[in-house]
Amino acid sequence: MKKLLAILALGAAALGFADLALAQDAASAPAAMEAAPAAAPAEAPAAAAEAAPAADAAPPAPTVDKGDVAWMMVSTLLVIMMTIPGLALFYGGLVRAKNMLSVLMQVFVVFSLIVVLWAIYGYSLAFGGGGAFIGTLDKVFLSGITTESLADTFSEGVKIPELVFVAFQSTFAAITCALIVGAFAERIKFSAVLLFSVLWFTFSYIPVAHMVWFGEGLLFKDGAIDFAGGTVVHINAGIAGLVGAYLVGKRVGYGKEAMPPHSLTLTMVGASMLWVGWFGFNAGSNLESNAGAALAMVNTLLATAAATLSWIAGEALAKGKASMLGAASGAVAGLVAITPACGTVGPMGAIVLGLLAGLVCLWGVNGLKRMLGADDALDVFGVHGVGGILGAILTGVFTSPSLGGTGAEDFSIASQVLIQTKGVLITIVWSAVVSLIAYKIVDMVIGLRVPEEAEREGLDITSHGETAYSK
Repeated sequence: MKKLLAILALGAAALGFADLALAQDAASAPAAMEAAPAAAPAEAPAAAAEAAPAADAAPPAPTVDKGDVAWMMVSTLLVIMMTIPGLALFYGGLVRAKNMLSVLMQVFVVFSLIVVLWAIYGYSLAFGGGGAFIGTLDKVFLSGITTESLADTFSEGVKIPELVFVAFQSTFAAITCALIVGAFAERIKFSAVLLFSVLWFTFSYIPVAHMVWFGEGLLFKDGAIDFAGGTVVHINAGIAGLVGAYLVGKRVGYGKEAMPPHSLTLTMVGASMLWVGWFGFNAGSNLESNAGAALAMVNTLLATAAATLSWIAGEALAKGKASMLGAASGAVAGLVAITPACGTVGPMGAIVLGLLAGLVCLWGVNGLKRMLGADDALDVFGVHGVGGILGAILTGVFTSPSLGGTGAEDFSIASQVLIQTKGVLITIVWSAVVSLIAYKIVDMVIGLRVPEEAEREGLDITSHGETAYSK
């Protein structure tokens, strides 16, 4: 607990220095939702029309391309596949056999719960207007959103149906909350997982998503670059997982008994589904089926492959052998690190970022984990937290056009890194404080842990009355 408080204090102090950085004008993005503009006014007499300045001409009608719509619907399905069954199988294979179903259940139900809450109030508070920190309740229960409602994309005058945007963003919220369960797997109450997910989704995920992706959000207006969720998803979830690992406590026998993954086969299958689904996550965040999506796609491919290679290389140098677990973990590390940068860095920058992510996250799940002393069961912080921080900050480097990125000619690496660092620190502090309070509330109301006897027997039987495998 002292380590946790020290981390929070350091983060708060660093945040004060980061606030000295000058904010940059934000680029246009799809955060603000709007309905289709009204029809053009009636035609004026020919003579008056010829005299009217071009600036007074009515804006062109918005364009909705069927290809964009189809791509966004496919991307939404890909992100769903990332979570169920991708993430569920990845996590499930890493735990002991007696807890396999408990992890599958937690991921599956948390996903379902958050998707419903997103439609009820999450979307409105994240994207339904508002100021620097939170949105409004104007679109609660998806009020006012119809088949005619349109959402912005990155191209002026190009729209997609708002219902598609609602569905796409719901999957981001759901997988973020599901990621956290890996940190306290094998010893937490199922009811505690659900209550915590509701509290954390409401008070951490929604505000951070609003600050980063909504046009009037604090970090968006600062000019922070987070193309697909390095801060919103990975750092946010990683910090929540680390706090949970401290507060829920270590597993019975941790450090004394062997707790190997029960099925690396399932973990590899899950990691592969995550890799495929992540193309929807990253390339789908372009919101259009064009060259921008192609850039995000190739960067996601290259960074993930590079991180896989660097992780197993580091593992072989340190331990003498490369492992399947290392390859799968390296792939996820690369996916995490490229997430904030996938739409703005060049392919060679993506490879370098992936190589760095594999090595840094390998340290994160070994050396750093021992330093922190927390039982982060499935290395949520070591991969998602550390990889997210690395990717978010280095986005400010590799977006530079001098390094193959898509930044403007006057792009300043130093200024952008300061802005990126500010976003990282705000996310760390925000998520840590909300998580600490949420865990304490859950502990007071229903308790966090199952009894020791139930933990030893396994959560499949004691929490759900069934087993993953017949004996």
